[in-house]
Amino acid sequence: MAKRTLSEKLALLADAAKYDASCASSGGERRSSRDGAGLGSAGGAGICHAWAPDGRCVSLLKILLTNFCIYDCAYCINRASSRVERARFTVDEVVQLTIEFYRRNYIEGLFLSSGIIRSPDDTMAEMVRIARTLREREHFRGYIHLKTIPDAAPDLIAEAGKWADRLSINVELPTETALRQLAPEKSARTIHGAMAEVRARAEAARDRSHRGARPARFAPAGQSTQMIVGADPATDGQILSASSRLYADYQLRRVYYSAFSPIPDASRQLPLTRPPLQREHRLYQADWLMRFYGFAAAEIAPPSGMLDLEIDPKLAWALAHRGLFPVNVNRAPREMLLRVPGFGTRSVQRILEARRHRTLRYEDLLAIGCVVRHAEPFITLPGWSPRALPDAANLRARFAPAPAQLSLF
Repeated sequence: MAKRTLSEKLALLADAAKYDASCASSGGERRSSRDGAGLGSAGGAGICHAWAPDGRCVSLLKILLTNFCIYDCAYCINRASSRVERARFTVDEVVQLTIEFYRRNYIEGLFLSSGIIRSPDDTMAEMVRIARTLREREHFRGYIHLKTIPDAAPDLIAEAGKWADRLSINVELPTETALRQLAPEKSARTIHGAMAEVRARAEAARDRSHRGARPARFAPAGQSTQMIVGADPATDGQILSASSRLYADYQLRRVYYSAFSPIPDASRQLPLTRPPLQREHRLYQADWLMRFYGFAAAEIAPPSGMLDLEIDPKLAWALAHRGLFPVNVNRAPREMLLRVPGFGTRSVQRILEARRHRTLRYEDLLAIGCVVRHAEPFITLPGWSPRALPDAANLRARFAPAPAQLSLF
């Protein structure tokens, strides 16, 4: 096989990294200017976008160290038995790409994952060397996110957290049964043990000594994980329950959901078609309800176990609990206001602050920023009353998207 150029490696290993959603990547279009000048790029191989906790959009170089892998996970395009083209970066090549992209203002950080080469320890050691070289030799102060290999030695995970801003360990699938069937070389116990190790070290890094000195930094942006949706029979309820346990047990910053995409030479154990992308979207909405709106996983998933694809999970919950509505906006506690469709966390906080000083009216909700059209059937206040709350079928028809019209062409 002919030796690949750096550009060829970049094209292969950036494309191979697209299946990992755990850096919150999104697509972007190249913006042009009249004179062709300007800094930065939203396109190009390996460049993706992530969002910082304060809402800033951060451009990252998102690549694999290699797509060679000794594991044979049925759902992975880079599994050992796959016939994809293979490539591998050296440590210095990844460092060079990161620095050159950064100097050209294309990126603000690096997201690095990898297939398993030789052994988990060997692979993790190379990834750590990249991060350490960027920090120590190149004095790189940008964002670094390392995909941690759960089978790697604890000392390597500890060093990874020393140089990286965030670590992530993919749980891959929502149930242990599915993991045993589709990724027999991986162990849920090992994955959870590595997550516990990251949590313990992160907590230790936040504790000051009795003299007030702080210990060495460790992954200050926390840890995240990813679950594949639709590669196994797990319901949305099972997925949300698994996520809820992960948040509680390991203090994850995010659980990312990635809709399964059929791959070449796929195992017969895998579905032939991908799940609807709307399912992934509804899971993210449900995840948001668990993290910021006080919902429990068991409340969100209906008895069928599957989220409604036509309406968002908050509205679906409100329709299933019509007896709790309408709520009095001027008297209802925060917990109930957060369950009103059309009320977000910021608008609820503004409502609570404003009603300390005056009685709120319908027009005040518009000024506060509530999505009043969605909230109208579920609230009462001076200037508005829904009178008789319509039945669930009529309310659902009001908010569900209209069916697409058939075309003769």
